[in-house]
Amino acid sequence: MIEKLREFLWQRRNAYCRLFNIESRDAKLVLTDLASFCRAHDTTFHTDERTHALLEGRREVFLRIQRHLNLTEEELWLLYSRKG
Repeated sequence: MIEKLREFLWQRRNAYCRLFNIESRDAKLVLTDLASFCRAHDTTFHTDERTHALLEGRREVFLRIQRHLNLTEEELWLLYSRKG
């Protein structure tokens, strides 16, 4: 069971890497746009709680993409297996 989960995670990571290939001009353009839209490098704080939650949700999606692109299989496994 655990091996199947690890294999699934590895396949998903590879899919992210193929889709967001850093050699691709289009992928760079899309990731740059997502970084801006998702406030990847800015605070998500907002005085309105609903707006703050929306901005945090966007940022969470961007961070997920980045994790799959930048972490090793083992690092991803440790990250997601701890979430239980």
